[in-house]
Amino acid sequence: MTEAQSQALRALLVARLGAPSDWRLESAPRFSDFDLNHEMERPERTLRPAAVLIAVMERPEGPTVLMTRRSDSLASHTGQIAFPGGRLDPGETAVDAALREAWEEVGLDPALVEVLGVGDGYETGTGFAVTPVVGWLKGEPSLKPSPAEVAEVFEAPWSFLMDPANHRRDFYDSEGQPRRWFWAMPYREHYIWGVTAGILRRLCDRLYEDKVA
Repeated sequence: MTEAQSQALRALLVARLGAPSDWRLESAPRFSDFDLNHEMERPERTLRPAAVLIAVMERPEGPTVLMTRRSDSLASHTGQIAFPGGRLDPGETAVDAALREAWEEVGLDPALVEVLGVGDGYETGTGFAVTPVVGWLKGEPSLKPSPAEVAEVFEAPWSFLMDPANHRRDFYDSEGQPRRWFWAMPYREHYIWGVTAGILRRLCDRLYEDKVA
């Protein structure tokens, strides 16, 4: 990745993402799991605020995104592909929570992360309002995944994740329930799907609206 390409991507992210200072706790998510599932009943509820860190890493072959596979010992979403992240503690901003969770889950030093902006909020079927925080790593991280939360840390190419040709609509059926649709982006042995894929799809839409049908 040349310096010019790096600067061009950083400039695009800053220009098209929301400014962290404009983030508001009370802002309603713009997108959700329900976007592909209009037959699903959307409950009236108070959403729990959460944030994830989309950490972009500069590599000679092109930028990558830091991702995790959740531990098989967790109570929910075991083994799923995710970004570092979690719910906000009282008084935290989305940026605060994303950086703290990345430190707790994978040992990513917050000092290495240059926050470039925030993406559109995303409502999950489980009742969270997730804010994606996009950061650029300023150096090579020395990661120490927490075995209680993370089974594996890996990098997926930015070019793969941001290519609509790699985005597909998958589904599963539950007895007595409408078919559930979701975005999926299988990458090598990793099946990226659900909220993580939905957030990436919406980020692609925001950054490269001319590419997304």
